[in-house]
Amino acid sequence: MSEIENFEEKQKSSQLIFDGKVLHLYRDEIYLPDGREAFREYCRHIGAVCVVPITDEGEIICVRQYRYPLASVMLEIPAGKLDSKTEDPKEAAIRELREETGATCQKLTYMGKYYSSPAILDECIHMYMAEGLEFGETDFDEDEFIEIVKIPVDELVGMIMRGEVHDGKTQAAVMRAAFEIGSRG
Repeated sequence: MSEIENFEEKQKSSQLIFDGKVLHLYRDEIYLPDGREAFREYCRHIGAVCVVPITDEGEIICVRQYRYPLASVMLEIPAGKLDSKTEDPKEAAIRELREETGATCQKLTYMGKYYSSPAILDECIHMYMAEGLEFGETDFDEDEFIEIVKIPVDELVGMIMRGEVHDGKTQAAVMRAAFEIGSRG
């Protein structure tokens, strides 16, 4: 057991190193819980949403898209960043679902928050499950090239368990949705 009762680190100073469109990189001087000084480098992000769209046939609608930092095509659930820090995540989830899949939903269930890399990034991804889907036209962002894929829930869970789905938010949200569906009996 640790002798330190308070693990909080206190900011001494903060310096904005890079101010980009999506990421904002900081270097902060801090006080550790034992009083020593150290520094932390981290990125601030506006926040995001992801949606597990489940069809009446028990399929999850996923998207395939190229992810430049990984130089790879990734299988993911629909997701996107908030338009502003004050945007309602539920409204953003409805928007991203429609833009990336063309779907609207009758039921949208909040499944919690996901922090992908809390040691270096403050991005909070709000996870949702969408049911009662009706389909219309997609509205991809100008720089998005997406393939829509429908995968049965059990098959996608199997792919996650075999390590075939590498995106963390997709893993977490799909497993939560599968648990939710399974707990309904």
